[in-house]
Amino acid sequence: MPTRQNVLNRRDFLRTITAGSAAIVLHGCQNTGLSSAGKDPKTKPNIVYILADDLGYAEVGCYGQKKIKTPNIDKLAAKGMKFTQHYSGNPVCAPSRCALMTGKHTGHTQVRGNKQVGGAKGWKLGSTIGGQWPLKANTMTVAKILKEAGYTTGAFGKWGLGIVNSTGNPNKQGFDEFYGYICQRQAHTYYSNHLWHNDKVVKIPENENGKEAVYSHDLIAREALNFIEDNKAGPFFLYVPFTIPHVALQVPEDSLAEYKGKWPDPPYTGDKGYFPHKYPRACYAAMVTRMDRDVGRITSLLKQLGIENNTLVIFTSDNGPTFNGGSDSAFFESAKPLRGLKGSVYEGGIRVPFIARWPGKIKAGSTSNYISAFWDFLPTCTDLLGLNTPDDIDGISMLPTLLGQPRKQKQHEYLYWELGRQQAIRMGDFKALRLRQNQKIQLYNLKDDIGEQNDIADAKPQITAKMAELFVTARTESEVFPLRK
Repeated sequence: MPTRQNVLNRRDFLRTITAGSAAIVLHGCQNTGLSSAGKDPKTKPNIVYILADDLGYAEVGCYGQKKIKTPNIDKLAAKGMKFTQHYSGNPVCAPSRCALMTGKHTGHTQVRGNKQVGGAKGWKLGSTIGGQWPLKANTMTVAKILKEAGYTTGAFGKWGLGIVNSTGNPNKQGFDEFYGYICQRQAHTYYSNHLWHNDKVVKIPENENGKEAVYSHDLIAREALNFIEDNKAGPFFLYVPFTIPHVALQVPEDSLAEYKGKWPDPPYTGDKGYFPHKYPRACYAAMVTRMDRDVGRITSLLKQLGIENNTLVIFTSDNGPTFNGGSDSAFFESAKPLRGLKGSVYEGGIRVPFIARWPGKIKAGSTSNYISAFWDFLPTCTDLLGLNTPDDIDGISMLPTLLGQPRKQKQHEYLYWELGRQQAIRMGDFKALRLRQNQKIQLYNLKDDIGEQNDIADAKPQITAKMAELFVTARTESEVFPLRK
């Protein structure tokens, strides 16, 4: 197994960061008026943002899951605030992450799909080349803003916003340290023969030639914990985009044993992509529980180090549950009571669990129905630190809601998503979808019809007309990711 000696020492790395990186951030924020609030590091809270991959709205216990055990995530909710109407950036991985990093919805972001770059087809299993469409050099990200505000920034897990030698490299987008998968398609195996530490390949010889000896999730979790240890004096921003429970179905035997034999579990032959598995349902449940274990390890370490009360911890998912690779969203009722899965702009593809905990600041055991989305994270951070927020974003600070001040909370006029031919808008309780540009608009009242079963477009012509207008005006055209007809 790769050891810490195989990885560039963090403190040495941080000492060698060029002074030019700060200049880049200042240039990118020259119109935002970043303040010097909170110069004393002790007044700045640490921020931990944990992002599951393809975890459904109802795949954790506190959101109604009955079969999969998630005690640590449930405990996080019991000690914090659970949101019932929070949305991911997009129904698929890369554009969802782009919305999170930039504070913009996918009608304005640079990345609006999972477009591959590098190599003949951009990717092959075991290759160290290839990745997704890169963020531009001058992109203002939440990591750049926090870094300029004095935070040490680290990302551990799956990136998906540009290969190492591109402008989208996480080290060029505000992160002092990155460890994990640069290419999200490379993350389709948990037994990769390499990961990345910054711009260096970290070989995992135990996994060469298809061997399954070292579980990548465990390495990622270990490095995230090490980052906390190394930066406990704070302030730090820890972004943990875990790869679980994205298929392939793979998990070590010690986790699988907990669920084997619990239910009828027909073998998965691999006919829907990825790798076959003898116990697919048990494996999927075990993957989620293994991730939950590491959520618990993160929160326990914060407490052990005495920094729990000065750390905002967020847990969420990048989109809805998947439909392939041997996963069984119907069996686990992964999106209940929502319609649709990953890749769909129906609620099941974009409504996600969202939990925030900050002892002494966020009321324990509270629930919020505030309508929010990934692009709200960036302005929440600037509000938290008393910084001016970039003018060209779509997000709104959620801080008043988090701090129990709902009367001060601004509301979105609407939320917008697009992917390929699909568009969706939520405006208050109303949700409109257009699955193709020339197709009839569907309209649902989510207050009465959370499962999007009763199309009321004909009965609400004025609202439908307003949604039709927004489908045009809420977005700008993208040459790289055009809205297909």
